[in-house]
Amino acid sequence: MVEQKEIKTVAVLGTGIMGAPMARNLQKNGFEVHAWNRTRAKAEELQPDGVTVYDTPQEAVKDVDAVITVLKDAATVLETIKSAQESLTKGTIWIQMTTVGKKIDEIIQFANEHELIFFDAPVQGTKAPAESGELTIMPSGSSDYKEVLAPIFDVIGKKTIWVSEEAGKSSRLKLALNSWVFALTHGVAESLTIAKELGVDPQLVMDVITGGPMDTPYFQQKGKAILNDDYTASFAVKNAVKDAQLIVDAIEDEDLQIDITPAGLQRFQRALDEGHGDKDIAASGLAGKKENE
Repeated sequence: MVEQKEIKTVAVLGTGIMGAPMARNLQKNGFEVHAWNRTRAKAEELQPDGVTVYDTPQEAVKDVDAVITVLKDAATVLETIKSAQESLTKGTIWIQMTTVGKKIDEIIQFANEHELIFFDAPVQGTKAPAESGELTIMPSGSSDYKEVLAPIFDVIGKKTIWVSEEAGKSSRLKLALNSWVFALTHGVAESLTIAKELGVDPQLVMDVITGGPMDTPYFQQKGKAILNDDYTASFAVKNAVKDAQLIVDAIEDEDLQIDITPAGLQRFQRALDEGHGDKDIAASGLAGKKENE
């Protein structure tokens, strides 16, 4: 077992839809939180909660016990952590929560080269669970650190599932989970769109499914958003394009043919091309119209 050093200071790099509530919840629960975001104004929204905002990643990570990265993609993670490396001391804990797919291997290589204690820890959940501290955390890495990391994971999540001793397995699991999220989203959106286009009130789809074996909280959430034309992003279309592409790329070298995710990627891409990139993935239904010939 490793020495059980208590984590008191945490740097959160990336304070967008997910990072900001994580930082806020950590600060409210006794951690000293440093924050950095490429657009500083987003990070400054955390100052009333006591979070200290820094101009650069290098400043934010100086003298902290742990670093959390919640950024756009793998390239941004590597760019950010490299810019901070002069302030990262050997043995600093790095919790990487960005969805990066197989590109996690490049990130792990950097962590190993700089002797950082690395955890691949993507989450299941979006904006609302992040705000309420009810995410599902899926870490992989040395289980010797379970007790050290538990206070952090218990603040930002309601459930922690340790995936593997091998960092990188969690990011692969996240791809499988996102394929299910995307399938559900497209299914709800397409079903309601089909009803509408065939001259049937789409609310009837909701009425029939509600309370039955096909009903789920996710179906209710996305269905109501679509019917109310409310596409406030908890998982933006532009990020879904990125994540769906990660799934397709990850499977390219495998002995497996997948069909649903590539088709869903095309649908998300159409929604993005039509100007819906900042809307929630429920806007999948807005990409249903055929192009005019």
